[in-house]
Amino acid sequence: MYILKAIGKNFWSTEIWLPPNTTWEDIAPGSRPDVTHADYRDLIWPIPMAFFVLLLRYTLERFWIMPIGKSLGIKSTRSKKAADVPVLERVYEKCNRLNNKMVSSLRKQTDMSERQIQRWWRLRRATDKPTTLVKFCENTWRCIYYTYSFIFGVIVLWDKPWFWDIKQCWYSYPQQSVSNDIWWYYMISMSFYWSLTVTQFIDVKRKDFWQMFVHHMVTLLLMSLSWVCNLHRVGSLVLVVHDCADIFLEAAKLTKYAKYQKLCDFIFAIFTVVWIATRLGFYPRIIYSSSVEAPKILPMFPAYYIFNSLLILLLLLHIVWTYLILKIVVDSLQKGLMSGDIRSSDSEEVSDSSESAANLLNGNLGEPAK
Repeated sequence: MYILKAIGKNFWSTEIWLPPNTTWEDIAPGSRPDVTHADYRDLIWPIPMAFFVLLLRYTLERFWIMPIGKSLGIKSTRSKKAADVPVLERVYEKCNRLNNKMVSSLRKQTDMSERQIQRWWRLRRATDKPTTLVKFCENTWRCIYYTYSFIFGVIVLWDKPWFWDIKQCWYSYPQQSVSNDIWWYYMISMSFYWSLTVTQFIDVKRKDFWQMFVHHMVTLLLMSLSWVCNLHRVGSLVLVVHDCADIFLEAAKLTKYAKYQKLCDFIFAIFTVVWIATRLGFYPRIIYSSSVEAPKILPMFPAYYIFNSLLILLLLLHIVWTYLILKIVVDSLQKGLMSGDIRSSDSEEVSDSSESAANLLNGNLGEPAK
Protein backbone atom coordinates (compact mmCIF):
# COMPACT_ATOMS: atom_id res chain seq x y z
CA MET A 1 0.00 0.00 0.00
CA TYR A 2 2.84 2.35 0.87
CA ILE A 3 4.48 1.62 -2.49
CA LEU A 4 1.28 2.48 -4.36
CA LYS A 5 0.96 5.77 -2.49
CA ALA A 6 4.57 6.62 -3.28
CA ILE A 7 4.06 5.84 -6.98
CA GLY A 8 0.88 7.89 -7.06
CA LYS A 9 2.57 10.83 -5.35
CA ASN A 10 5.44 10.81 -7.81
CA PHE A 11 3.16 10.36 -10.81
CA TRP A 12 0.94 13.29 -9.82
CA SER A 13 3.86 15.56 -9.09
CA THR A 14 2.91 19.22 -9.51
CA GLU A 15 6.26 19.78 -11.21
CA ILE A 16 5.01 17.65 -14.10
CA TRP A 17 1.30 18.41 -14.43
CA LEU A 18 0.93 22.02 -13.32
CA PRO A 19 2.55 25.38 -14.13
CA PRO A 20 5.32 26.64 -11.81
CA ASN A 21 4.24 27.77 -8.32
CA THR A 22 0.87 26.00 -8.69
CA THR A 23 -0.35 23.17 -6.46
CA TRP A 24 -3.29 20.78 -6.70
CA GLU A 25 -4.87 22.67 -3.81
CA ASP A 26 -4.82 25.82 -5.94
CA ILE A 27 -7.12 24.24 -8.56
CA ALA A 28 -9.20 22.10 -6.21
CA PRO A 29 -12.99 22.64 -6.32
CA GLY A 30 -13.92 25.42 -3.89
CA SER A 31 -10.39 26.76 -3.61
CA ARG A 32 -11.53 30.08 -5.09
CA PRO A 33 -14.99 31.65 -4.90
CA ASP A 34 -14.67 33.18 -8.37
CA VAL A 35 -13.56 30.01 -10.22
CA THR A 36 -15.38 26.70 -10.70
CA HIS A 37 -12.53 24.25 -11.18
CA ALA A 38 -12.85 20.85 -12.83
CA ASP A 39 -13.35 18.10 -10.24
CA TYR A 40 -11.43 14.88 -10.90
CA ARG A 41 -14.14 12.96 -9.00
CA ASP A 42 -16.59 13.78 -11.79
CA LEU A 43 -14.69 11.40 -14.07
CA ILE A 44 -16.69 8.55 -12.55
CA TRP A 45 -19.92 9.86 -14.10
CA PRO A 46 -19.23 8.83 -17.72
CA ILE A 47 -19.20 5.16 -16.69
CA PRO A 48 -22.86 4.92 -15.55
CA MET A 49 -23.79 7.38 -18.30
CA ALA A 50 -22.32 4.92 -20.82
CA PHE A 51 -25.04 2.41 -19.87
CA PHE A 52 -27.66 4.99 -20.76
CA VAL A 53 -25.90 5.50 -24.10
CA LEU A 54 -26.01 1.73 -24.68
CA LEU A 55 -29.71 1.63 -23.84
CA LEU A 56 -30.39 4.56 -26.16
CA ARG A 57 -28.47 2.89 -28.97
CA TYR A 58 -30.32 -0.40 -28.53
CA THR A 59 -33.67 1.37 -28.52
CA LEU A 60 -32.94 3.40 -31.64
CA GLU A 61 -31.51 0.46 -33.55
CA ARG A 62 -34.27 -1.96 -32.56
CA PHE A 63 -37.32 0.25 -33.02
CA TRP A 64 -36.27 2.86 -35.56
CA ILE A 65 -33.05 2.26 -37.51
CA MET A 66 -33.65 -1.45 -38.22
CA PRO A 67 -37.20 -0.93 -39.56
CA ILE A 68 -35.90 1.86 -41.80
CA GLY A 69 -33.14 -0.41 -43.05
CA LYS A 70 -35.61 -3.18 -43.85
CA SER A 71 -37.88 -0.73 -45.68
CA LEU A 72 -34.89 0.21 -47.84
CA GLY A 73 -34.45 -3.43 -48.79
CA ILE A 74 -31.20 -3.96 -46.89
CA LYS A 75 -30.44 -7.66 -46.42
CA SER A 76 -31.00 -9.04 -42.94
CA THR A 77 -30.16 -12.68 -43.71
CA ARG A 78 -26.82 -14.41 -43.69
CA SER A 79 -25.24 -16.43 -46.45
CA LYS A 80 -25.94 -20.14 -46.91
CA LYS A 81 -24.69 -22.11 -43.93
CA ALA A 82 -21.78 -24.48 -44.42
CA ALA A 83 -22.36 -28.22 -43.92
CA ASP A 84 -21.54 -29.70 -40.53
CA VAL A 85 -18.02 -31.14 -40.87
CA PRO A 86 -16.47 -31.55 -37.38
CA VAL A 87 -12.90 -31.91 -38.62
CA LEU A 88 -13.06 -28.71 -40.65
CA GLU A 89 -14.89 -26.89 -37.88
CA ARG A 90 -12.17 -27.69 -35.34
CA VAL A 91 -9.46 -26.42 -37.65
CA TYR A 92 -11.49 -23.33 -38.53
CA GLU A 93 -11.93 -22.42 -34.86
CA LYS A 94 -8.15 -22.38 -34.46
CA CYS A 95 -7.42 -20.45 -37.67
CA ASN A 96 -9.97 -19.11 -40.15
CA ARG A 97 -7.43 -18.48 -42.90
CA LEU A 98 -6.89 -21.34 -45.29
CA ASN A 99 -3.55 -22.11 -46.90
CA ASN A 100 -2.23 -24.86 -49.18
CA LYS A 101 -0.58 -26.73 -46.32
CA MET A 102 -3.87 -26.85 -44.39
CA VAL A 103 -5.79 -28.00 -47.47
CA SER A 104 -3.35 -30.86 -48.01
CA SER A 105 -3.70 -31.96 -44.39
CA LEU A 106 -7.50 -31.69 -44.41
CA ARG A 107 -7.80 -33.77 -47.57
CA LYS A 108 -6.10 -36.62 -45.72
CA GLN A 109 -8.47 -36.28 -42.76
CA THR A 110 -11.66 -36.07 -44.83
CA ASP A 111 -13.05 -37.52 -48.04
CA MET A 112 -13.40 -34.05 -49.50
CA SER A 113 -11.56 -32.68 -52.50
CA GLU A 114 -9.54 -29.49 -52.46
CA ARG A 115 -12.36 -27.64 -54.21
CA GLN A 116 -14.93 -28.88 -51.70
CA ILE A 117 -12.76 -27.81 -48.76
CA GLN A 118 -12.26 -24.35 -50.23
CA ARG A 119 -15.99 -23.97 -50.88
CA TRP A 120 -16.82 -25.09 -47.33
CA TRP A 121 -14.28 -22.56 -46.00
CA ARG A 122 -15.81 -19.71 -47.99
CA LEU A 123 -19.31 -20.55 -46.74
CA ARG A 124 -18.07 -20.87 -43.16
CA ARG A 125 -16.33 -17.48 -43.27
CA ALA A 126 -19.42 -15.90 -44.81
CA THR A 127 -21.47 -17.24 -41.90
CA ASP A 128 -19.31 -15.29 -39.45
CA LYS A 129 -19.84 -12.01 -41.24
CA PRO A 130 -22.54 -9.70 -39.87
CA THR A 131 -25.50 -8.99 -42.09
CA THR A 132 -25.65 -5.78 -44.08
CA LEU A 133 -28.57 -4.66 -41.90
CA VAL A 134 -26.46 -5.02 -38.75
CA LYS A 135 -23.69 -2.92 -40.27
CA PHE A 136 -26.26 -0.36 -41.46
CA CYS A 137 -27.62 -0.03 -37.93
CA GLU A 138 -24.16 0.39 -36.44
CA ASN A 139 -23.12 3.13 -38.85
CA THR A 140 -26.46 4.94 -38.62
CA TRP A 141 -26.09 5.08 -34.84
CA ARG A 142 -22.60 6.51 -35.17
CA CYS A 143 -23.83 9.05 -37.71
CA ILE A 144 -26.59 10.14 -35.32
CA TYR A 145 -24.16 10.48 -32.43
CA TYR A 146 -21.55 12.47 -34.35
CA THR A 147 -24.24 14.76 -35.73
CA TYR A 148 -25.56 15.40 -32.25
CA SER A 149 -22.06 15.79 -30.77
CA PHE A 150 -20.96 18.31 -33.38
CA ILE A 151 -24.15 20.40 -33.14
CA PHE A 152 -24.11 20.28 -29.35
CA GLY A 153 -20.44 21.21 -29.32
CA VAL A 154 -21.00 24.24 -31.54
CA ILE A 155 -23.95 25.37 -29.41
CA VAL A 156 -21.91 24.94 -26.21
CA LEU A 157 -18.89 26.78 -27.57
CA TRP A 158 -20.70 29.51 -29.49
CA ASP A 159 -20.65 31.98 -26.61
CA LYS A 160 -17.23 30.95 -25.33
CA PRO A 161 -14.44 33.47 -26.00
CA TRP A 162 -11.89 30.75 -26.87
CA PHE A 163 -14.12 29.50 -29.70
CA TRP A 164 -13.47 32.77 -31.55
CA ASP A 165 -10.04 33.58 -30.14
CA ILE A 166 -7.95 30.50 -29.37
CA LYS A 167 -5.51 32.53 -27.27
CA GLN A 168 -8.26 32.67 -24.63
CA CYS A 169 -7.43 29.01 -23.93
CA TRP A 170 -4.25 30.16 -22.22
CA TYR A 171 -5.16 33.37 -20.41
CA SER A 172 -5.51 32.89 -16.63
CA TYR A 173 -4.61 29.21 -16.90
CA PRO A 174 -5.08 27.12 -14.77
CA GLN A 175 -7.59 29.35 -12.97
CA GLN A 176 -10.36 28.74 -15.53
CA SER A 177 -13.95 27.89 -14.68
CA VAL A 178 -15.80 24.89 -16.06
CA SER A 179 -19.36 25.86 -16.99
CA ASN A 180 -22.24 23.37 -16.83
CA ASP A 181 -22.48 23.01 -20.61
CA ILE A 182 -18.77 22.25 -20.95
CA TRP A 183 -19.14 19.72 -18.15
CA TRP A 184 -21.92 17.96 -20.04
CA TYR A 185 -20.02 18.14 -23.34
CA TYR A 186 -17.01 16.43 -21.80
CA MET A 187 -18.96 13.83 -19.80
CA ILE A 188 -21.19 12.81 -22.70
CA SER A 189 -18.21 12.50 -25.03
CA MET A 190 -16.41 10.30 -22.54
CA SER A 191 -19.53 8.19 -21.94
CA PHE A 192 -19.74 7.57 -25.69
CA TYR A 193 -16.17 6.26 -25.75
CA TRP A 194 -16.85 4.09 -22.72
CA SER A 195 -19.83 2.63 -24.59
CA LEU A 196 -17.66 2.02 -27.66
CA THR A 197 -15.22 0.12 -25.48
CA VAL A 198 -18.04 -2.25 -24.51
CA THR A 199 -19.85 -2.56 -27.85
CA GLN A 200 -16.63 -3.11 -29.77
CA PHE A 201 -16.80 -6.72 -28.59
CA ILE A 202 -20.28 -7.21 -30.10
CA ASP A 203 -20.13 -4.86 -33.10
CA VAL A 204 -18.78 -5.70 -36.52
CA LYS A 205 -15.34 -7.22 -36.00
CA ARG A 206 -12.66 -5.46 -38.04
CA LYS A 207 -9.02 -6.15 -38.69
CA ASP A 208 -8.00 -3.22 -36.50
CA PHE A 209 -10.00 -4.50 -33.50
CA TRP A 210 -7.21 -4.20 -30.94
CA GLN A 211 -5.92 -0.94 -32.39
CA MET A 212 -9.39 0.53 -31.95
CA PHE A 213 -9.65 -0.87 -28.44
CA VAL A 214 -6.37 0.79 -27.52
CA HIS A 215 -7.64 3.93 -29.25
CA HIS A 216 -10.72 4.09 -27.04
CA MET A 217 -8.75 3.50 -23.85
CA VAL A 218 -6.04 6.04 -24.70
CA THR A 219 -8.72 8.56 -25.66
CA LEU A 220 -10.40 8.13 -22.29
CA LEU A 221 -7.07 8.34 -20.48
CA LEU A 222 -5.96 11.52 -22.17
CA MET A 223 -9.38 13.15 -21.92
CA SER A 224 -9.26 12.38 -18.20
CA LEU A 225 -5.79 13.87 -17.84
CA SER A 226 -6.84 17.00 -19.69
CA TRP A 227 -9.81 17.31 -17.34
CA VAL A 228 -7.64 16.88 -14.27
CA CYS A 229 -5.13 19.44 -15.54
CA ASN A 230 -7.89 21.94 -16.33
CA LEU A 231 -7.07 21.96 -20.06
CA HIS A 232 -10.74 21.69 -20.98
CA ARG A 233 -10.77 24.77 -23.22
CA VAL A 234 -8.40 23.52 -25.88
CA GLY A 235 -9.84 20.04 -25.36
CA SER A 236 -13.33 21.17 -26.27
CA LEU A 237 -11.99 22.78 -29.46
CA VAL A 238 -10.24 19.58 -30.51
CA LEU A 239 -13.43 17.61 -29.86
CA VAL A 240 -15.67 19.78 -32.01
CA VAL A 241 -13.15 19.96 -34.86
CA HIS A 242 -12.87 16.17 -35.07
CA ASP A 243 -16.58 15.34 -34.83
CA CYS A 244 -17.56 17.20 -37.97
CA ALA A 245 -16.02 15.00 -40.68
CA ASP A 246 -17.17 11.78 -39.00
CA ILE A 247 -20.79 12.70 -39.73
CA PHE A 248 -20.25 12.49 -43.48
CA LEU A 249 -18.01 9.45 -43.17
CA GLU A 250 -20.73 7.41 -41.49
CA ALA A 251 -23.41 8.83 -43.79
CA ALA A 252 -21.40 7.73 -46.84
CA LYS A 253 -21.16 4.20 -45.50
CA LEU A 254 -24.83 3.80 -44.63
CA THR A 255 -25.89 5.07 -48.07
CA LYS A 256 -23.50 2.51 -49.52
CA TYR A 257 -25.32 -0.23 -47.65
CA ALA A 258 -28.64 1.13 -48.88
CA LYS A 259 -27.25 0.93 -52.46
CA TYR A 260 -27.56 4.66 -53.13
CA GLN A 261 -24.24 4.76 -54.96
CA LYS A 262 -24.49 8.27 -56.42
CA LEU A 263 -25.56 9.70 -53.07
CA CYS A 264 -22.73 7.78 -51.42
CA ASP A 265 -20.22 9.29 -53.85
CA PHE A 266 -21.62 12.78 -53.28
CA ILE A 267 -21.48 12.48 -49.48
CA PHE A 268 -17.97 11.07 -49.66
CA ALA A 269 -16.94 14.09 -51.71
CA ILE A 270 -18.36 16.35 -48.99
CA PHE A 271 -16.54 14.28 -46.39
CA THR A 272 -13.24 14.81 -48.22
CA VAL A 273 -13.73 18.57 -48.34
CA VAL A 274 -14.82 18.76 -44.68
CA TRP A 275 -11.93 16.51 -43.63
CA ILE A 276 -9.37 18.75 -45.32
CA ALA A 277 -11.00 21.93 -44.01
CA THR A 278 -11.14 20.73 -40.39
CA ARG A 279 -8.07 18.49 -40.11
CA LEU A 280 -5.70 20.56 -42.25
CA GLY A 281 -7.37 23.95 -41.82
CA PHE A 282 -8.92 24.62 -38.42
CA TYR A 283 -6.89 22.04 -36.52
CA PRO A 284 -3.47 23.49 -37.52
CA ARG A 285 -4.74 26.83 -36.17
CA ILE A 286 -5.11 25.15 -32.77
CA ILE A 287 -1.59 23.75 -33.15
CA TYR A 288 -0.24 27.21 -33.94
CA SER A 289 -1.87 28.63 -30.83
CA SER A 290 -0.61 25.85 -28.56
CA SER A 291 2.90 25.96 -30.03
CA VAL A 292 3.49 29.67 -30.65
CA GLU A 293 0.94 31.72 -28.73
CA ALA A 294 0.71 29.69 -25.53
CA PRO A 295 4.44 29.99 -24.58
CA LYS A 296 4.10 33.77 -24.79
CA ILE A 297 1.14 33.81 -22.41
CA LEU A 298 1.88 31.25 -19.69
CA PRO A 299 4.99 29.56 -18.24
CA MET A 300 5.77 26.17 -19.71
CA PHE A 301 5.70 22.89 -17.77
CA PRO A 302 6.28 19.20 -18.69
CA ALA A 303 2.59 18.30 -19.18
CA TYR A 304 2.28 21.07 -21.75
CA TYR A 305 5.01 19.50 -23.86
CA ILE A 306 3.37 16.07 -23.54
CA PHE A 307 -0.03 17.27 -24.73
CA ASN A 308 1.36 19.55 -27.41
CA SER A 309 3.57 16.80 -28.80
CA LEU A 310 0.50 14.59 -29.17
CA LEU A 311 -1.32 17.39 -30.97
CA ILE A 312 1.54 17.82 -33.40
CA LEU A 313 1.86 14.08 -33.95
CA LEU A 314 -1.84 13.94 -34.73
CA LEU A 315 -1.42 16.66 -37.33
CA LEU A 316 1.31 14.65 -39.04
CA LEU A 317 -0.96 11.62 -39.04
CA HIS A 318 -3.77 13.71 -40.53
CA ILE A 319 -1.48 14.66 -43.38
CA VAL A 320 -0.70 11.00 -44.06
CA TRP A 321 -4.36 9.99 -43.93
CA THR A 322 -5.37 12.90 -46.13
CA TYR A 323 -2.96 11.60 -48.76
CA LEU A 324 -4.60 8.16 -48.55
CA ILE A 325 -8.09 9.64 -48.74
CA LEU A 326 -7.16 11.65 -51.81
CA LYS A 327 -5.83 8.46 -53.39
CA ILE A 328 -9.24 6.90 -52.82
CA VAL A 329 -10.89 9.89 -54.47
CA VAL A 330 -8.59 9.69 -57.51
CA ASP A 331 -9.15 5.93 -57.84
CA SER A 332 -12.89 6.45 -57.54
CA LEU A 333 -12.92 9.10 -60.25
CA GLN A 334 -10.92 6.86 -62.52
CA LYS A 335 -13.32 3.96 -62.00
CA GLY A 336 -16.38 6.15 -62.17
CA LEU A 337 -17.64 5.28 -58.71
CA MET A 338 -16.49 4.87 -55.17
CA SER A 339 -14.72 1.53 -54.96
CA GLY A 340 -16.55 -0.26 -52.20
CA ASP A 341 -15.66 1.33 -48.91
CA ILE A 342 -12.97 3.38 -47.39
CA ARG A 343 -11.37 0.90 -45.06
CA SER A 344 -11.81 -2.37 -46.93
CA SER A 345 -10.25 -5.60 -45.76
CA ASP A 346 -9.62 -9.13 -46.94
CA SER A 347 -12.94 -10.20 -45.46
CA GLU A 348 -14.72 -7.40 -47.28
CA GLU A 349 -15.77 -5.71 -44.07
CA VAL A 350 -17.56 -2.49 -44.82
CA SER A 351 -15.72 0.39 -43.25
CA ASP A 352 -13.40 3.20 -44.21
CA SER A 353 -9.72 3.93 -44.31
CA SER A 354 -10.64 7.46 -43.53
CA GLU A 355 -12.65 6.23 -40.58
CA SER A 356 -9.61 4.41 -39.38
CA ALA A 357 -7.87 7.76 -39.55
CA ALA A 358 -10.74 9.71 -38.08
CA ASN A 359 -11.54 7.34 -35.25
CA LEU A 360 -8.24 5.68 -34.47
CA LEU A 361 -6.08 8.76 -34.69
CA ASN A 362 -8.55 11.39 -33.58
CA GLY A 363 -9.56 9.55 -30.53
CA ASN A 364 -6.10 8.36 -29.70
CA LEU A 365 -4.30 11.65 -29.90
CA GLY A 366 -6.50 14.49 -31.00
CA GLU A 367 -9.23 14.65 -28.43
CA PRO A 368 -6.84 13.97 -25.60
CA ALA A 369 -4.70 16.99 -26.02
CA LYS A 370 -7.17 18.98 -24.15
